[in-house]
Amino acid sequence: MASTQDAWYISLLGLAEHFRTSNPPDIKSCIQCLQAVFNFKPPQRVEARTHLQLGNILLTHTKNIDLARTHLEQSWCLSQTINGFDDVKFEAASVLAELFEQQGQPTHSKPILRKAIELSQHSVYWHCRLIFQLAQIHATEREYEVASSLLGVGVDYAQISNAAYTRVLFLLSRVMLLLIDKKIQEVLPLLNQAGHLVDSWTGSPHQKEYLKVFFLVLQVCHFLMAGQVKSVKPCLKQLQQSIQTIMAPAWPDDDTVCGTAPGESFVWLSRQQLYVLVYLVTVMHSAQAGYMDKAHKYTEKALAQIDKLTASGFSDSVTLVGARSGAALAWRLRMALVEHAALCRLVCGGKAHALHEIARAAHLLTIAPTAASAAAHTPPLHCLLGLYAMSMNCMEAAEAQFLTAIHMSQDRDLWMFAKLNLAIVYLRGRRDNDLAQLMEQVRPEALPAYAHGLRAASYYVLGLQAFFQARYNEAKRYLRETLKMANAEDLNRLTSCSLVLLGHIFLSINNSRESMNMVTPAMQLASKIPDVHVQLWASAILKDLYRLAGDTERENEAYQMHCNFSQSLLKDHFQATQLPQHALVHWTQGPPPALPPPPTHTHSNPT
Repeated sequence: MASTQDAWYISLLGLAEHFRTSNPPDIKSCIQCLQAVFNFKPPQRVEARTHLQLGNILLTHTKNIDLARTHLEQSWCLSQTINGFDDVKFEAASVLAELFEQQGQPTHSKPILRKAIELSQHSVYWHCRLIFQLAQIHATEREYEVASSLLGVGVDYAQISNAAYTRVLFLLSRVMLLLIDKKIQEVLPLLNQAGHLVDSWTGSPHQKEYLKVFFLVLQVCHFLMAGQVKSVKPCLKQLQQSIQTIMAPAWPDDDTVCGTAPGESFVWLSRQQLYVLVYLVTVMHSAQAGYMDKAHKYTEKALAQIDKLTASGFSDSVTLVGARSGAALAWRLRMALVEHAALCRLVCGGKAHALHEIARAAHLLTIAPTAASAAAHTPPLHCLLGLYAMSMNCMEAAEAQFLTAIHMSQDRDLWMFAKLNLAIVYLRGRRDNDLAQLMEQVRPEALPAYAHGLRAASYYVLGLQAFFQARYNEAKRYLRETLKMANAEDLNRLTSCSLVLLGHIFLSINNSRESMNMVTPAMQLASKIPDVHVQLWASAILKDLYRLAGDTERENEAYQMHCNFSQSLLKDHFQATQLPQHALVHWTQGPPPALPPPPTHTHSNPT
């Protein structure tokens, strides 16, 4: 009788696999066969494996999440007491923990993974994979110290297990978390250690190139976080060369890169995901450096690449972000690109275009993969709305947006960025008491030592404040500090803003020659960016300078230029006010208001 039972459930398992792999798959029949297996009281191993299969199939092909979770829980419970049953045992734990996380219940994920990590010390692959997974959950919960500590355990375990490649992955992952947590002093020694390990790598050349890309992405982000746009250029160039190597047709697939060693079957991101990420950091660099046309071009290319990958399945290999998290990663990359696109549009004077991008970001918030993702990207969106409102001269709305961003954000750099812009709102509104309190919090010495760009911007705001109060010598001193810092790192927008403000100051004290020496390069730089607002400001000063010099022809040219910029901005201003998306400036709480659906991104040339 036992052999007949065995034949029945073995036949059912075979039939289930036949239905699953049919073209097209017959998932309903597959599930029915697997569920029928339990009627024959199969051995515990078969029962646990069948529960796992059912859980995975229900998750992948149906919306019956509760039933999938039940099967996964039963598989995990049954398999824990079975020796040498690692694949079923730890896959059940991993998938179940991932499911709880996706359902917003990470507190249920953590004990499952801790138990699985405890049981898996003999299995290099599963022990490392589960450590990565638990660290990622803690990182998502902003429990960075716990996550970093886990990755440190992973570094030591991989070294003991002679998994050199995975050791560097753990190390680089730890550096990434420290960067996110702004622990800059702890980053440098670990980044240098990782760089040395990559440089001295004697294993697979494919693994070396892959680790090099991961290392260079972190190095570039480290510089960009500090606003060190010039210092980052050699690293960024190396990164762009390395990604071209990895994307070449002759490059092997991700599984081949990992090799056959059991503890080294990991990649951080797939090749295609890395490709989009390199586009994103290039956009970030271009935006910070003030190369708006280049930022537009790379944004369009990256968004087109995300569309292409989303259509074909964004993750085609098991990566450290999780096989089911490819769509979530695509969402985050798309959101970051759209945020930068909006910022670039604002700088170039395209308020209506910027508003479309901001509305696209608001729409993305409504389809965020997790509540944590939405929460992380809501404050930057309020900052963008504050900048848009400033450009539209809606100062009350701008103030409300920046205050909302400050209240919601847990990112100190974004908090400072919002406060510096809020200071300009107070300056323009002559709100001296509010400004005095705010400036105490954003003075250069109050900012982190690593934040080169923010410190330079702080000097600029101090210079602007002194200019509004007619303290011209003090203003010049602050602005020269900004110029020194901006020039050192090619922060072209800050340079052009500082030059035009210095030109205005020299005009105010009747020093036409020095004013011209400031305004001329400001106009050239602003044209290169292009920054229409600085061009408008500079053309007004040039008009006055040529009038004082009695140069009527050039005065008329400057006047015409000023009129052209002004008319262009006024036309764009009117277009933006007519858009239904303009109502977003009044959104300060809850989910974004319902708006007309954003147009399909056509990846057109920037205007």
